[in-house]
Amino acid sequence: MTGEPLPDAGPSARAADLRLAGGWLARHDLAGARPTPLLASRLAVRRRARLAARLILAVLILASALAAAYDRLASSAFGGFQPHRPLPLLALTALVAGLLLAQSLLDWWVRRVDQRAGVTLSRRAAHLIQPGWRAVLGQPYAVFAVATFAGAMVLAGSALAVPDPTVRQLAVVLLIGLLGVTAIIAMQLRHLLRRPVVAEDEESLTADVIMRVEDARDLTTLNVQWSLPMVLLFGTAPGWWSAASVAYLILGLVACVALHARTPSSATVARRVMSVR
Repeated sequence: MTGEPLPDAGPSARAADLRLAGGWLARHDLAGARPTPLLASRLAVRRRARLAARLILAVLILASALAAAYDRLASSAFGGFQPHRPLPLLALTALVAGLLLAQSLLDWWVRRVDQRAGVTLSRRAAHLIQPGWRAVLGQPYAVFAVATFAGAMVLAGSALAVPDPTVRQLAVVLLIGLLGVTAIIAMQLRHLLRRPVVAEDEESLTADVIMRVEDARDLTTLNVQWSLPMVLLFGTAPGWWSAASVAYLILGLVACVALHARTPSSATVARRVMSVR
C-alpha cells in the first residue's frame, strides 16, 4: 500500500493515525501491509464520523425523553386533565430533521476525504469492484436490522392502542424517535454502498471492503431501537407492555451476540468478495 500524506493533520496527529492504522491492519490479518497516510486518514475520518454519529443518536434519545417528560409534567401540573400539547412533538420533529441534515453533512465529509485520497493515488487497482448490500451487510445482519425495526414499531403501535392518553402521547414520541433513527441509519447505509472504491493495489482494495463491512455491521447492531421504548414508556405503559419490551430487549441482545459469534469476520468477508471479483 503506497500513497502520499494528506495535508489535513499535523505531523504528530498523522503519526498517531499511522500507529492506529498499523494496529487496524494487524487485527484484520493484514500485518504484512504497511500503514500508509492514505489508509490512516480514511480510518481517522471514519472514527471521528462514527463518534459524531453516536452523539447524534444520543441527542435523539435525550430529546425524545425530554419531550416525553415535558408533556408528562405539563399534564400532571393540572391533575392529569391538561390536554397534551403539540409543541413537544413539533420540536422533536424539527430536531429529527436537523439531525438528518447533520448526518448528511457527516457523510459528505467522509466522501470528501475519500475523494481527496483518490486524487493522491499514483494508480488505481485493476478490476475495481462496487460491493452490493449482500456482500457488505450480508443477509443475517439485514434480517436482524429489519426484525429490530419491526419489533420496535410493533411495541410503539401497541402502545398507541392503550386508552390512556398519556401512554398514547408517549407512543407518538416513540414513533417519531424510531422513524428518525431509522432514517439516519438508512442514510448512512446508502452512503456506505454508494461511496467510491479507493484503492491502488490488492491490499488497499481488501482494506476498503473491510471498512465497508465493519461500518455496515456497526450501523445495524445499534441498540437505539431497544433503548427508546424502555426510556420512554417502561413503567408508564401497562404491565403486559413492559413485559413485552423486556422480552424484546433480551431477544435483541441474544440475537446480536449470536450474530457476532456465528458470522464470519469482516476480513473473511472481504477476502470472499475479492476472490469472486
